[in-house]
Amino acid sequence: MDNDDSFPVRIGMFFYVIGGGIFVIFIASDFAGKADFDYLFIALMFFGVGWMFRREKKQPPPADRFAYVRKMRENMQKKKKPPEKKK
Repeated sequence: MDNDDSFPVRIGMFFYVIGGGIFVIFIASDFAGKADFDYLFIALMFFGVGWMFRREKKQPPPADRFAYVRKMRENMQKKKKPPEKKK
């Protein structure tokens, strides 16, 4: 895991984790037979705030893991095509 994330991105991840914990408490209250929907709404609020902070994170560059497979597929398609006739 790279530590190059900015501070707001890290705060967003913190809110995701807290929201997930509160959501687990909501699920536990539902299993207990007395669902407390305040936990659900608080969890959704934390997820929303976390999403607002995490959306600033830039997408990583493509890894090109399958570049060789893609190149082989393109070569096979070129071989299957009949050559164009010149007039």
